[in-house]
Amino acid sequence: MSADRDIDEWMAARGLTLPEARARARAVLEEVGLTRPGKQRMSEPKLLKAADVVAERFFPVCADAACLKVAQASGREPIRVEPRLHCARCGGSANRRAEVAFVETCQRYGVRRVVVVGGSPAVREELEAKLGHQIDLRMVDGTERRTADRARSDLDWADLVLVWGATELHHKVSGHYTNGGPAYSRKVVHVVKRGVAALLEEGITHLERTR
Repeated sequence: MSADRDIDEWMAARGLTLPEARARARAVLEEVGLTRPGKQRMSEPKLLKAADVVAERFFPVCADAACLKVAQASGREPIRVEPRLHCARCGGSANRRAEVAFVETCQRYGVRRVVVVGGSPAVREELEAKLGHQIDLRMVDGTERRTADRARSDLDWADLVLVWGATELHHKVSGHYTNGGPAYSRKVVHVVKRGVAALLEEGITHLERTR
């Protein structure tokens, strides 16, 4: 005989903790005949089917407006989840939200090649891992000597250059990019805030303002 579980606990494990979301998900499960009003538990085989039904019908989404917009365009019914880690778009991470939004913005404006100047080795690795398969990235170590010719090559190659002034970045390195002249000013962004999310949000703001 198969074990059964509390339905509310099962929903909570999927982020369906808000009363409206829980009621909506339950209504769908009742609609397809997996449970009935008043029943509190469900067998494991039925819960496996319930997971498929919920995944097919709903787009789990947090309260972030950008995430909600994606959910509304997904073809599935948006359903609010809490905590945010259950959000299908951002996973509850500010960095992840910024990464997704940055990629979407780059794609919208035809930006394919991005140079990031500065940042710690760990952060550069993170950006490469999260964004490198969707955007051509060129990461520049802000603590190592960079010739003017190499910097000019970066500027010519890139659609967008993010100069991360709040991180490990020597002035002699950043100057090659920020003082490149009027021909490059439209593609260079000097970011003074710390954090991956802040870096990418500055890039998004620049693209939306200049494109």
